[in-house]
Amino acid sequence: MPGLQLTLEQVQRLCGIDRRVCRTVLDSLVAELFLCVKPNGTYGRAWDGHHPRPAHATLKNAAHRRAS
Repeated sequence: MPGLQLTLEQVQRLCGIDRRVCRTVLDSLVAELFLCVKPNGTYGRAWDGHHPRPAHATLKNAAHRRAS
């Protein structure tokens, strides 16, 4: 749905899935630049006029690369 923005908890309830699975799927969609995380913590389509930022898992990987 265009313009839809949901929190992790809302996606989890809507899809009826485990929180860990939900986070993994959302992080993957952010990493693929299909979704982005808005400043208010909601997820939305990356091309709805917002600049995507890396998901939590991506940030950990980036920190590890910088330390190497």
